[in-house]
Amino acid sequence: MRDYWPSCGWRLLDRNDQGHLLVTDDFLRHLLGRPELAPVAESCAAELALHASLCEQPRRAVTEPELAKLADADARENYAVWLRFRERLLQRPTLEASYLQIFRGAVDVPPLLVHQLTQVLLREALGDAAPALQVRAAEMLFRTQKIAVQEDGQVMAADDEAVERLAVATSFGTLGELLRQGGASLRSTEMDVLHADNAEAYWPRSEAHDMVLALHHGQPGLEALCRVLERWIAHMVGVGVRIQVEREIDEAAWVWHVGLDAQASAVLNAAYQGQEVEPGGMERMLCLFSLRFDEPSVMRAEIAGQPVYLAMGMDEGKRLRLKPQNLLLNLPLAQPS
Repeated sequence: MRDYWPSCGWRLLDRNDQGHLLVTDDFLRHLLGRPELAPVAESCAAELALHASLCEQPRRAVTEPELAKLADADARENYAVWLRFRERLLQRPTLEASYLQIFRGAVDVPPLLVHQLTQVLLREALGDAAPALQVRAAEMLFRTQKIAVQEDGQVMAADDEAVERLAVATSFGTLGELLRQGGASLRSTEMDVLHADNAEAYWPRSEAHDMVLALHHGQPGLEALCRVLERWIAHMVGVGVRIQVEREIDEAAWVWHVGLDAQASAVLNAAYQGQEVEPGGMERMLCLFSLRFDEPSVMRAEIAGQPVYLAMGMDEGKRLRLKPQNLLLNLPLAQPS
């Protein structure tokens, strides 16, 4: 059993009898410690007082006149955003329900906060016994990945922020240059490709996000991602599914699909409707999956038993931005979550 992502705030939450997460005052205090809200040397007296009072009573009401006293306009905006986010968290009895509600209607929660909630919920879904490959694959659901597709067909995913950070600190240049050795171990000053032999090295580095994941067919990275998506759906929606990698879509069985990101959604929608896919769209597709429900009766009756096709793809900048909420909101459930 290994701990990972210790600073995400997961351990500060309570649980109900169904195993769903309950927002606590300590978790709200943890959010108040984010860099956007933590006081700095230039913070005015009103900002310091507001932050201190919210740390003492994280659920207390804050009035418009209180916010207006903050001298810094950015601080006023950040607190307004946080208060709106706090309202979203407390609108529903569990964190899972609050997360789903964020995406119903206009989304007014910044991506940074959505990603933090996604990480916390994945930490709960994966538990303490998840293998390193699955935990690394789960990072893809809340952190942008930089993709390198090599001439021999190998597909490598590295954390976009880590790549940029190391590009400044070292002279390795582009991700393609970084990964030129494929699955070989790279210099410790750069990034290592995660595999079975070095999996133990992941745990102390889980918050550095500096290990590369191989995503091409035949590598365990894609299988790990399948298991993560299965656990994500089981925890958030409460239904069992089986997900596997596919090489093509069975046209006769294609009745439903879900894009795991904006790029894949556009390609799948166009192809399904018989429209022309935008130039380069197909080439940027990274993987195709099929999803089958353990109990077809939980699906819409008219398509029960049919597979749901999933896909993910990188954008023109070779970045992969997964949207795990798509899986929760767009599955063909008989009773939508």
